[in-house]
Amino acid sequence: MQKFEQDDPVLDRFHFLVNAPALFNAVTTAAEIGIFAFLSEKPGAEADELRAFSDLPAHQLRVLLQAVCSTGLLERRDGGYHNSTVAEELLASDGPDSWRHILTGWKEVYYPAFVHMTGALRAGTNTALDTHPGDEPTLYQRLAHDPQLEEVFHRAMTAFTLRSVDALVDQPVFAGIRHVLDVGGGDGSTSARLVARYPGLQSTVFDMPSVSRLAEDVQADRVDLLAGDIFTDPFPEGHDAVLFSHVLEIFDGDDILRLLRKAYESLPSGGKVLLYGYNVSDDETDGIFGARLGLYFNVLVSGRGMAYPARDYERWLGLAGFEQVGTTGGLSYEHGLTTGVKP
Repeated sequence: MQKFEQDDPVLDRFHFLVNAPALFNAVTTAAEIGIFAFLSEKPGAEADELRAFSDLPAHQLRVLLQAVCSTGLLERRDGGYHNSTVAEELLASDGPDSWRHILTGWKEVYYPAFVHMTGALRAGTNTALDTHPGDEPTLYQRLAHDPQLEEVFHRAMTAFTLRSVDALVDQPVFAGIRHVLDVGGGDGSTSARLVARYPGLQSTVFDMPSVSRLAEDVQADRVDLLAGDIFTDPFPEGHDAVLFSHVLEIFDGDDILRLLRKAYESLPSGGKVLLYGYNVSDDETDGIFGARLGLYFNVLVSGRGMAYPARDYERWLGLAGFEQVGTTGGLSYEHGLTTGVKP
């Protein structure tokens, strides 16, 4: 049997991986307490100052700081603590795109479900959903029973969208679009960013009623809200593009094809469809964000779906009747944009 070398990078990744659940929660705790924000205002603060700020017992603060320093996100120099460059950029602020919101959402919603992974994958369904109240088949529907958790979840979704959406907004295809239907557009953050960039663009966000309620907080001219079920309710007319951003990954191929055919029927000749989201590599071996997402969908959200390779989306667009199909890949956070045109 071949023996691995002690300097094997896969071994290093394994060692970090098996410690990562504890370290993830330590970093999230530090963010929730406000340690990164405090050090942004007062770099070089010593343990006594951090203890007074955080109100943690001295020993427990010592343990927490050691854990976060082990990740490299905090640095200790001359007895004082400093944010790393990454922590300063991603965790110090409380803005809508802060990773603080993402980490809290993953801690409260995503990662508790993963203890059910073995059973869920064996059962072929999202058994972790049983931990959420209600009898609906998806997490998104059940979150309506817990408005506080739903708000945490969508705050995390919004933050991650804002981190990745510029790669979508910068695509030249939007320059020729007049009115986009943003299917499953959540709280409207993507649409708000699009209309801010393109003064001649109007958007309609089409999503569940409980999500549309959250979208009322997004103030943006030329963004309308339409509550409904994307499968059972007809798509409205009057748009020349349909956008699916971080939506189709939730579903299997049959439902994706259903949605693409609904988009096709709602568009005029020459109308465009745009599919933005995670793309795993063609051989389906690369992409840690996509890998996490696929597990999350199957264990908790819907019991199906994944981060598909671009070739799958291109095939489905062809089956739905679209032409001029192609993908712009290599976008931030393992994203791609697949487009097609209705003849």
